[in-house]
Formats: sequence, C-alpha cells, structure tokens
Amino acid sequence: MELNILVLGGIIFGLIAGYFIRQAISVRKANSLEQKIKSQVEEAQTQAREIVLKAQDKAASLYDELKKEESERGTKLDRLEGHLIKKEELLNKQTQDVEVKQKKASEELVKINSSKADVEDLRKQATEKLEKLSDMGVKEAKESLLEMVKKDHQKDLVDSIRKLEKERREEVEKKSLDIITTALQRYARSHIAEMTTTTFTLPDEDLKGKIIGREGRNIRALERLTGVEIIVDETPETIVISSFNPMRREIARLALDKLIKDGRIQPAKIEEKVDEAQRETDKRVMELGEDAVYELGVVDFPKEIIKLLGQLHFRTSYGQNVLHHSIEMAHIAGMIASELGANVEVAKKAALVHDIGKAIDHEVEGTHIELGRKLLKKYGVDELVIRAMEAHHDDYPHTTPEAFIVTTADVLSGARPGARRDSVENYVKRLDGLEKIALDFEGVKSAFAVSGGREIRVFVIPEKIDDFSALQLAKDISNRIQSEMKYPGEVKINVIREMRAIEYAR
Repeated sequence: MELNILVLGGIIFGLIAGYFIRQAISVRKANSLEQKIKSQVEEAQTQAREIVLKAQDKAASLYDELKKEESERGTKLDRLEGHLIKKEELLNKQTQDVEVKQKKASEELVKINSSKADVEDLRKQATEKLEKLSDMGVKEAKESLLEMVKKDHQKDLVDSIRKLEKERREEVEKKSLDIITTALQRYARSHIAEMTTTTFTLPDEDLKGKIIGREGRNIRALERLTGVEIIVDETPETIVISSFNPMRREIARLALDKLIKDGRIQPAKIEEKVDEAQRETDKRVMELGEDAVYELGVVDFPKEIIKLLGQLHFRTSYGQNVLHHSIEMAHIAGMIASELGANVEVAKKAALVHDIGKAIDHEVEGTHIELGRKLLKKYGVDELVIRAMEAHHDDYPHTTPEAFIVTTADVLSGARPGARRDSVENYVKRLDGLEKIALDFEGVKSAFAVSGGREIRVFVIPEKIDDFSALQLAKDISNRIQSEMKYPGEVKINVIREMRAIEYAR
C-alpha cells in the first residue's frame, strides 16, 4: 500500500515537473521567435529604404532624359518650320512666274489668232484672183490637175500596180505553200484504205464444221446477231467476215474469237458471246476516243463527244478511216493556225470533230454537218469550234480564220495519195441505202445488207408481222428499192420471221 502511494506520488511529481519544463521551453522559444521577427522587420525596412533611393535616382535620370529629348524635339521643329517657310516663299515666287508666263501666252495667242485671220483673208483673195484668171472654181481646178497627172502617168501607174500585185501574189503563194508543206511534212500518217472484209485465222481446220453447225444453224445465228456474212471457203484455216460496216465486223471477229476459246459453239453460246463482244467493243470505242483527244492535247470535251469520236474509228469516208482522218486534220490545222497566228486550240478541236455527225448519220436523218452541229450544241461545245467546223463543206459561210484553216486541212488530208477510194465509198453508200429503205417499214427490227449488196436480210418483229405480212413486206421493199436505187444485177430481199416461246420451270 505504501509502495503504491509512493509510485502515485512520483508520477504526479513527474507530471508537474514536465509541465513546468515545457512552459520554460515555450517561453524561451517565443523570445527567440520574437527576436527573429524583429530582425527580419529591420532588414525589410533597410531594403525598402534602398529601393526608394534607387527609384528616386532612376526617376531623376528619366526626368533628365525627357528634358533632353524635349529639347532636341524643339530644335527639330524649329528646323522644320524654317524649311516650310523657305518652301512657301519658293512656291509664291513660282506662282508669280507662272502668272507672268500665262499672261504672255494669252497675248501671243491673241496675236496668232489675228495673224491666222489675216492669212485666211489673203488665201481667199488669192483664190478669187486665180478663179478670175482661170475662169474655173477650186473643185474644177483639182479635177483638171488630177486628169492631167492621170493622162501623163497612166501607163506608169498601171505598171506599178501590176508589179505590186504580182509581187504580193507571189509572196502570198510562196508563204502559203511553205506553211502547207511544213504542216504536211511534220505530220505523216500511213494511208491504207479500209476494205469491207476481215480475214479470221482459225487454229484448226476442223473448227469450220463447228462454226457452220448442224444444217448451218450456228453460222446463221452468228450472221443474224452480228449483221455480217460469214464466208467459209476452201482456204485452209481461214474464214472471211464480210460487211460494209467495220463495227459489225469487229463484233463478229471478237465473238468468233471468244467462241473458239470457249470451245462450245452453239446458238445459245453464240448469243452470249456476241453480247460480250458488244460490251467490249463499247469499251474499246471509249478508249479510242480518249486516245485521240490525249494525242492532240484536248482535255475539255464531254464524255459523250469522246465516245462518238471513238465510234468514228469504225466509219470510213471514201475508204479512209474517219477517226484517223480527223486526227490528221487536227494536227495539220493546229500547225497551220500556229504559223498564221490563229487560235490553235479552236482549229484543232474543230478539225477533230468536223465529221462527228458521221457517228450517228446511219441512225438519224440529216447530213453529217447538221447532225454534228446539233451534237456539239447539245453537249455545250464552244461556239467558236462549231463555227469553224460547220463550214468545211461550204454549207455555211467561213466567218472565222479557223473555219478556213479547217477546210484547208480537210482538203489536204483527203488529197494525200492513197488516202481515199471513191469506188469504195459509193459501194458503202449503196449498201447503207439498202438497209435504210428496209428499216423505214413498220415492224422491221433490223436489216443487214450482205453478199456485196446482192442480198438484204430483214428481221421482223413476229408480234407485228405475220407470215402473210412478211410476204407482202418483201414485195414492198423490192418495189421501193427498184424505184429509188441504181444497182447492177438483182437484189434478194430475205424477210426472216423468228418466233420464240420462252417459259421458266420453277
């Protein structure tokens, strides 16, 4: 018990002693902190005084600089004011001089006008005296003088005029000949007249039998779908595709090539391959048009015009490929326009599209010039190009220099040796005329002139033409051909009416 009391007493004593010790330490720390704060305040006051002194020194320095600048500015202003005063004095002096000169000029003008009036009076007096002496007026005197000069020097004048005309004509002819010769020499395309047949080489002689088919059904289907005539003769490993239309020959050639590669030659497959050949030919047409405009550097023609240009590759004019002819014309026209200082771009474009109407003249009525004008206007081609192309056959007046250039280029391109064959053109026109006559009748689906124009095959719509009507149609076409066309021998009219019944089992 006593031990516990002692322990408790010790603890209490320790607590009281610890408390007083902490109080003593806190007082000491407080005194130390107060001393530290006081020291910092004194140091801050010292720094503030130094800053104030520095600011005062800087302000005094700035004040001195401002006073100095103000003094210099005042000096400059005084100097400028002196210059302005001198300039004003100089301007006043110049103004006075101008006024003096103007006054003198006015006096001189008065004197000149007075002298002019005196001269006019003297001239009138002299004229009156001359008229009295010569008994004729001024006009009569002039005419008399001119007549005298004309009589005395008439021969000299005529000789001089003739000499000038001859020299000028020779110079112009020489210059034009140089331009044309240069243009033709700079562009030379080979000239091979297009024929009306295409030779197709077979990999095997036995394929002729497959192409003909049982009882000729394959060859008849191919001829009906393509509008060409397939000639199978004794020539080994060769058949001939005959048609006046190069597009049809190309489609038939592609179709035959595809059928031989496929190996299955029968009517259904023939129809399929002809469709594929037609699509490939359409693609080829666009590529040909794009190649033409790229070669000439023409970049802003619509796609429709470019496609029609491609179709010209499969058209001929007097045996000459129309697209090749148009490209050649464009090169020649561009060179001539460059030599003469005309618009090269307009000349090239007009020459390239001058026969664009021939791409559709077998489908639409009208001359190729009228059709071409309508096509170019429809697709927004420049009016200058239309005016240059429409005059190349003198159907329209030559209203621009480029129109003369295009006409010249057309003549030059067609006049090249071997470029054209008149007999071929007449032959093609006759075959085309046969087809157009047949297509004019109602119910006709398609018509193809074959065998060199000795036969025309007419395919009719079976729903519109029955068997009796087919007989009558053949007779009507025959009468029309006899009355409208001239041809050697006779023409066979073969009206074909094919009826198909198709149904699907599902």
